[in-house]
Amino acid sequence: MSLINASPTKNFFVDMLTRDIDLKDAILDLLDNCIDGIQRTTRGRELTERPYEGFWANIELSDTAFLIEDNCGGIPLEVAERYAFRMGKPKGIDDDDDIFTIGTYGIGMKRAIFKMGRSAEIFSQTDGEAFKVLIQPDWLISDDSWDLPVETIDRTDDEAGTSVEILELRDEAARQLGSKSFQDDLASEIEGLYSYILTKGFEIVVNGEQIEPRSIMLQWEGLNKVKNRDKEAIAPYLYEATREDVEIKLAVGLRRKLPTAQEVDRASERKRAKRDDAGWTIVCNDRVVVANDKTILTGWGETGIPRYHPQFISISGIVEFKSKDARQLPITTTKRGIDASSELYLYVKERMREGLRLFTSHTNKWKQVTKAKKAAENAEQSQEKPKRSRTKLETPAAMFDQVKAIDERSATANTPKVWKSVKSDQFEVERRYIPNLPSPPVVDQAKRISFSKPLEDIQTVGEFLLGDPDCSPSAVGEACFQTVLDQATAEEV
Repeated sequence: MSLINASPTKNFFVDMLTRDIDLKDAILDLLDNCIDGIQRTTRGRELTERPYEGFWANIELSDTAFLIEDNCGGIPLEVAERYAFRMGKPKGIDDDDDIFTIGTYGIGMKRAIFKMGRSAEIFSQTDGEAFKVLIQPDWLISDDSWDLPVETIDRTDDEAGTSVEILELRDEAARQLGSKSFQDDLASEIEGLYSYILTKGFEIVVNGEQIEPRSIMLQWEGLNKVKNRDKEAIAPYLYEATREDVEIKLAVGLRRKLPTAQEVDRASERKRAKRDDAGWTIVCNDRVVVANDKTILTGWGETGIPRYHPQFISISGIVEFKSKDARQLPITTTKRGIDASSELYLYVKERMREGLRLFTSHTNKWKQVTKAKKAAENAEQSQEKPKRSRTKLETPAAMFDQVKAIDERSATANTPKVWKSVKSDQFEVERRYIPNLPSPPVVDQAKRISFSKPLEDIQTVGEFLLGDPDCSPSAVGEACFQTVLDQATAEEV
């Protein structure tokens, strides 16, 4: 019996591998590898608030080459020989089963290389060894062998890390990588998608410019008001749960003061709104997979929640999923989106809507406070001793820690807990905190009456009612209204 060759050609395999991924996403895959390297390097260490402190990645791109280098621990030679350069992760490989990665298929680095160019040089060193791998154009052409040459070399004095340099760029990749617009868009996307990691100490530089994080901060009025559930206070809605190997944390609240009517009008009139931090951000294993979303994907405009409108510009929320089994995360295969059909995400989305409903309702209530009411309130407050506002911005992580501290103390002091348990058969842990938000001031409803009349008529009525033909038109109008009101109420009696 003879055999027929059914193996794929490299050109077909590479074309299928790279066809459906955006160039920016391919670059972000390489950044994700840096984060995975940190996870391996710090494996077993005690977790801190800034676990990525001291680690960095540097990216240089132009129309002739692409380079990414890092100090994130490097690839062990044994890992490189077993699977790091395979076109897919072999079965039975469990090296990363105890780290918080989002990669499951083992194709990120190879796909990024072939998306951009025809040749590449990969250098990596750990604390004990170093190696170099070259991918040449003739390797892509030949189907005789899928093996790549690896050369062990002497370590340098540099930190343990990896560099990937891609040359002989494909025409489309060269055009994009050399474009200032593309470079700026990439930096902006990194700023948003890696904000969570950047705030935890990681440093990313793109073409010599360091990327600054967008910190996610929410307003609250501190522990004293939060722990007294009878007091009204500005605070976020908090939720946390654990199901099997997935930890979930959710926080939604106000990131700034409620907008004025003028701000809402200006935002509504702008054809191209500038970037804002309202909406939902979703994080999977420290990577932002959805940033500042204001669509039905995150609950806006469904099941009684209003569609996003500039009047809700103050509302911001974050959901964090964390698991050492990346397959349990509600994430798409591109790693840049949420799987909206995931049963876990659909359940958590109910809590997202619950939090949204609380703050959209709060915003609508305060929207009804007219300028007259605000003026009356301000006049009343101006006669009192000014009070210092205790509202401050805090990270959701810090809020979770402080609320937990309240409950730990309440257990010994026999006082009510802030967290309220949610009964569920699906979760080992599920609890939430629903703030008692401030109500708007109750004042009499008032409407403005305005009309125009000839000056001679105004003077005649002023003389008749007030004995002064030269009094102000507003005084004449008020006198007319009061006279008729008195007559109307007298007839009712």
